[in-house]
Amino acid sequence: MGAGGEAVGGNFWQQVGGRPTFERLVRRFYEGVATDEVLRPMYPEHDLEGAIQRLTGFLEQYWGGPTTYSEERGHPRLRMRHLPFRVDADARDRWLAHMRVAVDDLHLAPADEAMLWGYLERAAIAMVNTP
Repeated sequence: MGAGGEAVGGNFWQQVGGRPTFERLVRRFYEGVATDEVLRPMYPEHDLEGAIQRLTGFLEQYWGGPTTYSEERGHPRLRMRHLPFRVDADARDRWLAHMRVAVDDLHLAPADEAMLWGYLERAAIAMVNTP
């Protein structure tokens, strides 16, 4: 969400293919998380599909898609939602490594890839809560 609560990226969500693109991104990301010894414990087995749906919904809303995420969960409050987890530089780097693979698998146009990746890097840095 932008500073005023509006979705940022305008038509980016549609431009890159809408929900199917963001579902592919997030599912590919979680394929990496599934075998990651640091990140995997942050996602309870019974709610892995829920985590996939929440991240997909958040990202598609952020990039101009449906507002289902906020309708169901309220304001994203990303830092608050991540406080229960130990997110240090190693966790951030692992998250980014898995997300890099997922972004690359989308084969987006270079400008779209750069825009998406820039946001993901900034978001990952902002989630660090442990030295």
